[in-house]
Amino acid sequence: MVTATFRFYEELNDFLARPLRRRAFSCVCAHAATAKHMIEALGVPHTEVELILVNGESVGFERQLADGDRVAVYPKFEALDIQPLLRVRERPLRVMRFIADAHLGGLAQLLRLAGFDTLYDNHYPDADIEVLAAAEHRIVLTRDRELLKRRTITHGCYVRALKPKAQLREIFDRLDLAGSARPFRLCLTCNVPLRRIARDEVAGRAPEGVLERHTQFVTCDVCRRVFWEGTHWQRMRALMDSMAGERAAPVETPFCPAEPRP
Repeated sequence: MVTATFRFYEELNDFLARPLRRRAFSCVCAHAATAKHMIEALGVPHTEVELILVNGESVGFERQLADGDRVAVYPKFEALDIQPLLRVRERPLRVMRFIADAHLGGLAQLLRLAGFDTLYDNHYPDADIEVLAAAEHRIVLTRDRELLKRRTITHGCYVRALKPKAQLREIFDRLDLAGSARPFRLCLTCNVPLRRIARDEVAGRAPEGVLERHTQFVTCDVCRRVFWEGTHWQRMRALMDSMAGERAAPVETPFCPAEPRP
């Protein structure tokens, strides 16, 4: 019989049974159990884990546990560069692309507003999310911890906040997205790049008053909607500025989409 001692840190404790939180505890392990197997058996999705130390040594998920091992499990480090220690993933993702589950439609729209390619369909079954995430190297966003335990999902975030704007802030902070944001580049509905069009192409596709007041327009080639800097734009600009701060990218494509649905 193999018994190991576990200690989980920071927000990883949210996934544990209350008596196990924020303390070291012993646990009987299954035969030939790996670090990944036991971490997930205790309720923590592997996508939430950034660093595992076994007896003080950095190890990967595949490390088979031995009797008496002491296992320390850490989430993402916010202020400390631990790149030389990392063993749990082969490599980071170079391009931030997402896929959101059925409960995160509002967050998906806001990520598109910030310029991040984000797949969303409230009819996606979990199996399709898993396949798309692996095939297209996407980060899975979900409030379903069981989805994040699927074997081929290597990058994912369990979203704790309940409201879309708070969820956006959570993801921006956790993944340090401020420097990568390129707001107002994607259609909020279709997730495809917007394209500038001339004013004379807008005739019949926007109210006459809009044509009188505005000179710059963009369109989505999928849904064919036309956008301009209308009444919603300033509020959306303020939201993007609040997320990106001083590192916000300049806006080169003005438009005013329908307001994101919560």
